[in-house]
Amino acid sequence: MEAFLCTEDLCRHFGGVMATNCVCINIGENGLRSVIGPNGAGKTTFINIVTGRIPASSGKVFFQGKDITNKPTHELVKMGICRTFQITSIFQKLSVFENVRIAKQARLGGTLRIFSTKKSLRKVTEKTWAILERLGLQDLAHQPAKNLAYGDQRVLEVAIALAGDPNILFLDEPTAGMSPAETRHISKLIKGLSEEISIVLVEHDMDMVMSVSDKISVLQYGSIIAEGKPEEIKSNPQVREAYLGKEQ
Repeated sequence: MEAFLCTEDLCRHFGGVMATNCVCINIGENGLRSVIGPNGAGKTTFINIVTGRIPASSGKVFFQGKDITNKPTHELVKMGICRTFQITSIFQKLSVFENVRIAKQARLGGTLRIFSTKKSLRKVTEKTWAILERLGLQDLAHQPAKNLAYGDQRVLEVAIALAGDPNILFLDEPTAGMSPAETRHISKLIKGLSEEISIVLVEHDMDMVMSVSDKISVLQYGSIIAEGKPEEIKSNPQVREAYLGKEQ
């Protein structure tokens, strides 16, 4: 079966440092793949290459059978490859609704100017409300984004990404800085979304990773050292050594 998204010997070096080293990964359509590893393992670099933030030094990226290596981010978004970031990226002074509406408007290619057709504005509005309701943000729709609790701001960022109609969504540490209750909430949302689209999750919270992942890929020093289901990764001695070091 052809992979939905895959990489072949993907490499990226910064000077003499090989941040991503011959990474080969196959991601299926729908489901949740987590990419984990110690600090400096190359997780964010991997996402940055696949989503067009930085070019690969060598290797290939394929999406639905097409070579997308080093395509710019805006082209990849049009193809349905979207992402969030470690640092929250929202319009703080705009309302929750306006944040998502702007993203949806950009995706549909319309305009919010006064001479826009009522039909086009209605379509954007309907789709915006659908996203807010899907993620439980409808009651906060008219709140300025800056007034949201931190956890709700991270959920809003996911909503903005969903406005791009992604086929695959990369989430870079979505629970960083969250309370346990906030983490449980967004974990449930992310798991639900993975039934509809492909999710690639980079995350340090191992309890969350083990509870939501269908499959896990482990990076160390830029290379994949293990792949498998959560129970396989838990018991893998090479993974335990990567995180805990060798036993004395």
